[in-house]
Amino acid sequence: MPTPPADRTAHRTPRPSRRGVLAAMAAVLPVAGVPVLSSRASAAPAAAQPPAAAAPSAAAALPGGGDLGPNVLVFDPSTPNIQGKLDEIFKQQESAQFGTARYALLFKPGTYNGLNAQLGFYTSIAGLGLSPDDTTINGDVTVDAGRFNGNATQNFWRSAENLALAPVNGTNRWAVAQAAPFRRMHVKGGLNLSPDGYGWASGGYIADSRIDGPVGPYSQQQWYTRDSSVGGWRNAVWNMVFSGVEGAPGQTFPDPPYTALDTTPISREKPFLYLAGGDFRVFLPEKRVNARGTTWGNGTPRGASLPLSQFYVAKPGTDAATLNAALAQGLNLLLTPGIYHVDRPIEVQRANTVVLGLGYATIVPDNGVTAMKVADVDGARLAGFLIDAGPVNSATLLEVGPNGASADHAANPTTVQDVFVRIGGAGPGKATTSMVINSNHTIIDHTWVWRADHGDGVGWETNRADYGIRVNGADVLATGLFVEHFNKYDVEWRGERGRTVFFQNEKAYDAPNQAAVQNGNTKGFAAYKIADTVTTHEGWGLGSYCYYNVDPTIRQDHGFEAPNKPGVKFHDLLVVSLGGKGQYEHVINDVGAPTSGTSTVPSTVTSYP
Repeated sequence: MPTPPADRTAHRTPRPSRRGVLAAMAAVLPVAGVPVLSSRASAAPAAAQPPAAAAPSAAAALPGGGDLGPNVLVFDPSTPNIQGKLDEIFKQQESAQFGTARYALLFKPGTYNGLNAQLGFYTSIAGLGLSPDDTTINGDVTVDAGRFNGNATQNFWRSAENLALAPVNGTNRWAVAQAAPFRRMHVKGGLNLSPDGYGWASGGYIADSRIDGPVGPYSQQQWYTRDSSVGGWRNAVWNMVFSGVEGAPGQTFPDPPYTALDTTPISREKPFLYLAGGDFRVFLPEKRVNARGTTWGNGTPRGASLPLSQFYVAKPGTDAATLNAALAQGLNLLLTPGIYHVDRPIEVQRANTVVLGLGYATIVPDNGVTAMKVADVDGARLAGFLIDAGPVNSATLLEVGPNGASADHAANPTTVQDVFVRIGGAGPGKATTSMVINSNHTIIDHTWVWRADHGDGVGWETNRADYGIRVNGADVLATGLFVEHFNKYDVEWRGERGRTVFFQNEKAYDAPNQAAVQNGNTKGFAAYKIADTVTTHEGWGLGSYCYYNVDPTIRQDHGFEAPNKPGVKFHDLLVVSLGGKGQYEHVINDVGAPTSGTSTVPSTVTSYP
């Protein structure tokens, strides 16, 4: 979620906005002293990769492997003045919300003492072992909100992965907002998800992690935790969702608002870089069905391993023609930190291709092209990059499968993980539909698709973007779906047997009047729309919020719209009017009480129909 509700935030001059309404909640929000409500890998797996496509002639061949460039910093325990380098990068990135620098901070296996890695924008920190416990920091990996006066709602675009932490005071602080995954982490203590002083915070994502102590979300409005283990969970505000989490609180929505699934229906963890001896490799975790707990707690993780020589290591400025030549040659892509302008789509045509970004590598489509297109193939893995719309409208930004894709990928689905989309904010951007999923069985595992509400190039028509995500494929699963501020539908689901575990949404703030969001006879476009033709769909833990600050009189008929059919089911829905800036008439279709007044109290539906 972007800013709290008040005035919008000027580029690089943040002021309180959307989360101003949280002040009204302070009297009822549990903070300090909240009671807890619930109770080594070593050998590298053998390489496994389907045969590559035929390579071009030797003269035309692009090399695999190579160095990772200047913005990937690799530390080992003997590196001098690690803290100084961490502080230097944080100082540069702390306020660079729409800057161009990108960094990946990688730590070789071993033990590091006395570090506090503060993370700013576009900064990723990760260990290089096969298990998080191979790389231990006796210290902290910290995200706080000092630059924004205790408001953590804009702490986007940073990540932590594959490390063990022993926090100095027993609790690590991770006060993030959207696009800030905490993956494959072992915290030997507690985890505090709020900024210092328990200021505004707006929700995030944890996966494949073990937190030995309790997790304290405090002011976090919503959160999704998947396939992990926690030593308790201290409180909830609006919407806390768990799937496959050992130690999670039980199902109690809406009071307290916990949604708990014992397992995650299907999951396959994000690919990650690691060291085998002195050589970089990429590990590809295997698919799990009805998963619970971490993948790494009992010996060598299960999956395949690829040498870096099977990747084209791209550097900022590499053009689309070169990237496509590498893909056609049979190489995977490793996008090192930086900006990549493309004048044609990056074409992923081969089954099991990996496109892995480091340090929020960012793809900008020029002249209205689509940034990336994936063929209707098995097992593509897209992970760890940002697509930033250009000033010329793109019909789409990411397409998984062509129109009419029909192949069965149940055994080996394509995964889209930590792939983020932005329209505006860093400058004018436009895209009709950001992400289109046509391939069956695709897994969308943590995405933030954001039409910017602050920064540069922001306005109802300036960064026009009608649709966030459109799903046409069948049997598509979304785990951790964050989609915000689109001019029309944020999510439009047309495929059969879709499932979503956790959805977070805000409607566009900047609608000029009721007419601008009128959808035929319906007031407002739903945040999450299921097509009338769909007969089977299910969702758990979905929330939509409105903050119509330009015209607070705007009414939204509902946050969710779906055909009234026995196979279309929803669990634990909520809508919220932030400070009374606009109101919802219902939660889903004509079901659920309207929001009213300025009290920012959710209206909920526990089960639909």
